[in-house]
Amino acid sequence: MTLLTLRELGVTRRGRTVLQGINLRVGTGEIVGLIGPNGAGKTTLMRAALGLIPPTGHSSLAQLAPRARGRAVAWLPQAREIAWQVDVATLILLGRTPHLATGQKPNATDRAAVDRAIARMDLSAFRDRTATRLSGGEQARVLIARALAQDAPLLMADEPIAGLDLAHQIGTMKRFADLAAEGRSVIVSLHDLGLAARHCTRLVVIDKGRMVADGTPLETLTQTLVRDVFGVDALVQATPDGILFQPRDIVG
Repeated sequence: MTLLTLRELGVTRRGRTVLQGINLRVGTGEIVGLIGPNGAGKTTLMRAALGLIPPTGHSSLAQLAPRARGRAVAWLPQAREIAWQVDVATLILLGRTPHLATGQKPNATDRAAVDRAIARMDLSAFRDRTATRLSGGEQARVLIARALAQDAPLLMADEPIAGLDLAHQIGTMKRFADLAAEGRSVIVSLHDLGLAARHCTRLVVIDKGRMVADGTPLETLTQTLVRDVFGVDALVQATPDGILFQPRDIVG
């Protein structure tokens, strides 16, 4: 089943082309790592695919009505400001909004989705705490849980592990693997190529607004590509435990 189709997707802003010629199809059971240097166009790609900024070309998600889109995809942006002084469980419950008709109260299905998201993100001890009083890393986990509670077949997350401690970075990527095992899919932008290589089933490399590679981590993270796109000399090899990515030095 195809969850996202992009054909010749592009974005022009203030007369400047910032994204062009993106062709991508994402099916079920995938963890697609979106990688590339700062300013490459990763966030623009995700926002254009969602219809949050006007694209050229085709996006299967952008053409959906807002409520249908909310049921098809959960979106976790980089911005993590929590403005409302509500408890953690109530904030996570907001992820159920696309499933509720106007004026409809949450039911047992909605509460069960919240419980699952809280357990997955190791937030049981924070359930009744005011969300705005949590640390930045804890708030990030709450917002990931809100996206998980949405129970959409596709999750798009823009740098979701930034600001998390190492254990919760790995834990979050494992939670994404759990979603893929259930038949859902995740598109996640990452800067940590080691985590991307280890946990993603597929990597899409964006450089200067274009897609320059798409494949398994071992196919994609070649020494040549890492040097040309990221400016780093690195060792990439398969091991019994997965993919080893070991940066050596800056090129040049």
